Amino acid sequence: MVSKCFQDVLCLFLLLFFHSFLIAANGDGNSNASTLTAMEIPTFTAAAADCSFSDPKSDKKMLENDVKTGDFNVKPTVMLHMKHRRAGAKPADCVVESTAKDFTRIQTFKTRIMEKKNQNTATRLKIDGSGSPPPEIFSGGGDAGGQLVATLESGVSLGSGEYFMDVFIGTPPKHFYLILDTGSDLNWIQCVPCYDCFEQKGPYYDPKESNSYRNISCDDPLCHLVSSPEPPQGCRGGNGSCPYYYWYGDSSNTTGDFALETFTVNMTSFDGTLEFRKVENVMFGCGHWNRGLFHGAAGLLGLGRGPLSFASQLQSLYGHSFSYCLVDRNSNASVSSKLIFGEDEKLLRRPELNFTTLLGGMENPVDTFYYVGIRSIVVGGEVLGIPEETWSLSPEGNGGTIIDSGTTLSYFAEPAYKMIRDAIMERMKGYPVVEDFPILDPCYNVSGVKEPYLPSFGIVFGDGAVWNFPSENYFIRLDPSDVVCLAILGTPRSGLSIIGNYQQQNFHILYDTKQSRLGYAPTKCAEM
Repeated sequence: MVSKCFQDVLCLFLLLFFHSFLIAANGDGNSNASTLTAMEIPTFTAAAADCSFSDPKSDKKMLENDVKTGDFNVKPTVMLHMKHRRAGAKPADCVVESTAKDFTRIQTFKTRIMEKKNQNTATRLKIDGSGSPPPEIFSGGGDAGGQLVATLESGVSLGSGEYFMDVFIGTPPKHFYLILDTGSDLNWIQCVPCYDCFEQKGPYYDPKESNSYRNISCDDPLCHLVSSPEPPQGCRGGNGSCPYYYWYGDSSNTTGDFALETFTVNMTSFDGTLEFRKVENVMFGCGHWNRGLFHGAAGLLGLGRGPLSFASQLQSLYGHSFSYCLVDRNSNASVSSKLIFGEDEKLLRRPELNFTTLLGGMENPVDTFYYVGIRSIVVGGEVLGIPEETWSLSPEGNGGTIIDSGTTLSYFAEPAYKMIRDAIMERMKGYPVVEDFPILDPCYNVSGVKEPYLPSFGIVFGDGAVWNFPSENYFIRLDPSDVVCLAILGTPRSGLSIIGNYQQQNFHILYDTKQSRLGYAPTKCAEM
C-alpha cells in the first residue's frame, strides 16, 4: 500500500511483536513538597509518532485570555464540542500503529482484570476506619444543572485512533489536550518537574503557577483511592503528598502526586456562543514520570465507571449519564465530535434510540469498564452459531465484552472472530482477495465497482436489544481506496471482546450508570 505508515517497518514489527505477545499471554497547596523526588524510575525514550501534532488553532489564545477574565456566565443547557482535525491524513494511514497499541491495551485490560487492580475502589475510603466523602465539586459560573457539552478531536492526524479533548487546567487556566478514555479512571497530566516524560505539544503543566492546585496528603482518606508505586515508596510524614502509580501496559504508565485542581472546559452553547465552565476540586494525577505513546497529548481524561473518573466526579453536577457522538473519520476538519455530560432530553425522545444493559456487581469484575452482554452476531441476515460460552464472563474475569472509546478497532474472542471472518468471506467470493496486507483479514480489491456488496453486520445482546451497523463501521478503505478490509480482529479464546471507537462512529452513545444501561442511536454526528 502507498501509505507512509504501512511502509514503516518499525510499525509492522511492533504490531507483530504485540500480537505474538497477546496470543502467548491469552488478557492553595503549592507549598506541599512531593514525596516522589527520591524515587528511582527507569529511564526510557518514548517513540515518536509518525504524524506530528499540529499547532493549536489561533483562537486558543483568545479563548484562554477570555477565561482569565473570570467571565464564566453559562446557560443552564450548554454543549461542549470535540474538534475533528485531520491535516490531510487518511483514516487507515496509521492502522498498523493503532492496531499495535490496541493489542497492548487488550493485554493490559486482561492483566488488570485478573489482578483486580481497580476492584472495589470506592471501599478504600473506609480502610482503617477513616471514611470520608470525596471533596465537594463546584461549578463556577451560573447554574450547574442541565448539560455540559465538550468538543472532541479525532487523533487521525496524529497517527492515533483515539479522541482528544480541550481542557484548561489551573488558575489562571492553561490550555492542554487530553486523551479521552472510557477504559480508565484516573485523570492525569504531565507535571513540572518532569523527570521522565514523553513528548507533548506545548509546555508541561506547572503546579507552582496555579493558585488553585492543592496536594492530597498521605493521611487524607482520598489517598486510598489510588494505587501506590510498586514497590511502595511510603510517605514522609502524614502531611506529605500522596504518591500514585497508574499503568496501562508494558510501556505505558504514570507516576506522581495525587492532587486537586480546577478544570475549565471550553464549550459552545446551542446558539453558537463560545462559553466556559470551570469545575473545582477535581481529583487528578500530577505526573512526574510518564511513559508510553500518547501522541502529543499532555495526559488523559478518564471516563470509566470508577469514582476517580471525570464522569464520576461530575455526577453531583450533571447526574449519572454522559454521551458522545463521534464523527466519521473522513469528515471535514471543520466538524467536531461531541461529549455531553448530563441528560440529553432530545436524544431520549428519539425513536431510533435503543438500550442494552450495562453489567454490574458480580457480573463486572473491574469497576472501571463498561461491560455489555452479547448473545449472538448476525452477518448477512444470518445468526452465526457462535457457542454461548464464547461471550461468558467468568468470576475470574475471563471473557466478557466491553465498549471502549480508547480502543480503535473492534475485537472478538475466538471462535467468534473466525466465524465472523468466514461468514464475510463466504458472502464476498466474487471479489479478488488481497493477500499481501498482513494486519486486517480479509481484504478485497473492489476497483471498478461503484457500490460493492458488503454483508450486513449486527450484534444481538442478551436482553434482546439489537445493534446494526453501517458497512463503513466495520469495513475500512485503505490506500488506494479500491481496497476494503474487515475492520475487526480476534483475541484468544476466553479473551476480552471489545467494541472499539471505529465501530461507534456516527452513533450517539449514551452511558447511563444510574439505570445501568447503554444507549445507541444512529446519528449524523457532524450535524449535531
